[in-house]
Amino acid sequence: MPQCRKCKCCVSSDTNICYQNDIGKYNGVLLDKTSRFTCKGKPVHNFVSTSTFTEYTVVDDIAVAKIHRDAPLDKVCLIGCAFSTGYGSAVKAAKVKPGSTCVVFGLGGVGLSVIMGCKVSGASRIIAVDLNSDKFAKAKEFGATDFINPKDYDRPIDEVLTEMTEDGVDYAFEVIGNTGVMTSALKSTHFGYGKTIIVGVAPSTATISFDPMLVLTGRVLTGAVFGGWKSKDDVPKLVSDYMNKKFNFDGLITHRLPFLKINEGFELLRKGERYALCLKIIPNYEGIFIHPTP
Repeated sequence: MPQCRKCKCCVSSDTNICYQNDIGKYNGVLLDKTSRFTCKGKPVHNFVSTSTFTEYTVVDDIAVAKIHRDAPLDKVCLIGCAFSTGYGSAVKAAKVKPGSTCVVFGLGGVGLSVIMGCKVSGASRIIAVDLNSDKFAKAKEFGATDFINPKDYDRPIDEVLTEMTEDGVDYAFEVIGNTGVMTSALKSTHFGYGKTIIVGVAPSTATISFDPMLVLTGRVLTGAVFGGWKSKDDVPKLVSDYMNKKFNFDGLITHRLPFLKINEGFELLRKGERYALCLKIIPNYEGIFIHPTP
């Protein structure tokens, strides 16, 4: 998520979606309409303004942030997406209040980061939901208080949550990208003031539908990209907070693989049964070249 600091969104305090972003558009080029990558003589597109699975990359100057020189890069790389997306969805996008009840659908690295954000915000009850009960132990380490596997019930999970929380949770986070779960998350919130944050990215052809009465009574359905953070402004602050031990996300890292084993890393993520947290490929970066914005 770049930050040009000039567009209508960048000057607004209500959003972090810079007009120059490539998410959903997937033009695959820098702002000057070029890509600096080739393979066997053929052009290779740039991925969402970064393209960092490479030893060398070129980025527009609005898509790079200067961080503390002593920050451990093999850890703060998680602030590039996974941690910041989940954590910010709780503390910045939802603005979770102390004493509130939250539910998190999906316990991958981003979902666990949501749990961290809810805990830091002072939530008194954090319910973790996943089809794989093996993930509950890690969720507990990060602050979850209750655990639900939908496979253990013969009724809709939103009904289970509504019953166990006296008419619904205060905040629900969908961190999977499944439209059916998004609807369940919405239904699980309190009818008068519950807030649902969509964090997961659904397939491009997916649509969602629900009874409008669900929101007419006061429920709020919204989303968050990159946790709502303005990249150039907030990434350096998040790195400093990590170094000052405001939070600790080291437990999200389950594997460290050399660059040449990148496909093995993706296969670990696909399996999901055991390796459902965050995995970062650490290449031997030779340099990042900053391209001035036209």
